[in-house]
Amino acid sequence: MRRKTRPVYAGKVKIGGNAPVSIQSMTKTDTRDIFATIKQINELEKAGCEIIRVAVPDEKAALALKQIKKSIKLPLVADIHFNYKLALLAVDSGADKIRINPGNIGEDWKVKEILAAAKSAKIPVRIGLNAGSLEKYPERKRREAASVMSEKMVKKAAEYIRFFEKNKFRDIVISLKASDTLTTIDAYRKMAKLCDYPFHVGVTEAGTAVTGTVKSSVGLGILLNEGLGDTLRVSLAALPVQEVKIGREILKTLGLRKNEADLVVCPTCGRCEVELFEMAEIIENEMLKLKKPLRIAVMGCVVNGPGEAKDADLGLAGGRGSGLIFKNGKILKKVPEGRLLKEFLRELKKMG
Repeated sequence: MRRKTRPVYAGKVKIGGNAPVSIQSMTKTDTRDIFATIKQINELEKAGCEIIRVAVPDEKAALALKQIKKSIKLPLVADIHFNYKLALLAVDSGADKIRINPGNIGEDWKVKEILAAAKSAKIPVRIGLNAGSLEKYPERKRREAASVMSEKMVKKAAEYIRFFEKNKFRDIVISLKASDTLTTIDAYRKMAKLCDYPFHVGVTEAGTAVTGTVKSSVGLGILLNEGLGDTLRVSLAALPVQEVKIGREILKTLGLRKNEADLVVCPTCGRCEVELFEMAEIIENEMLKLKKPLRIAVMGCVVNGPGEAKDADLGLAGGRGSGLIFKNGKILKKVPEGRLLKEFLRELKKMG
């Protein structure tokens, strides 16, 4: 059962209040490079991103938001650190949401200025608290350290929430991220007992495409399966499109995305006689365009063809010289190997 949370809105995207879990990413471009940033945001939107965050390191970046905002459809989140004036400029430039760590903004009056501007603009603020921003803790056993650090994170977040509420600001989203998966899980579990604000979930600085995917999938999978999480970001040292794809797969795997196509691919073995990995990647990218709960199968040989993938809505089985395209477990056509991918994509498009 999903945790009951009060809703906030980033642009037209509802966060919390039983809304679908939304997928976020963050641009890896220099925000001051307006063209490159817009280009990357539009690529992310095509991949399924629903909320986008950009770094705002200086005044030029804050002012660039105005032009960026005009050229994108996604809600735009301004990521602010240290300088409260940048948050005010970001609000004036049309940001749909502000992300701050109140602890590095400075004096309370500076945070109050941000809250007043956000309240006037009717946009939410994310209290983005990372384990790395807290004081160091003694070396302990791994699980004990996770518990100690998560307790510190929750205590600090609770202080910020009280400050926000004291200043009559309640359009809040909370994130409590650590690079350690167990710490992250423990922090969100504890925070869930203290408030009803929506959670932005993720494992920060998770790692490369491989290690980061594993850590994020485990952490997000556990939290979301427990009903904790209203919006997510998979943080990877990789292209941001990868973050979005993995986020989508996590939600699909947990049954939290119904109108998404699912891809089944055999791991291949010595019987495989086609370039299956390349074909599967091309097909997977085309599937991003589908908005139906279809099951698509890509198999490397006739052994793993209609038999093992008979529940697929559409599938192919590669072979030397020719391959099979099958639909609902029945062979649709036999196609020469050179035309197999092209014919399959044609059939896939028909199902869109």
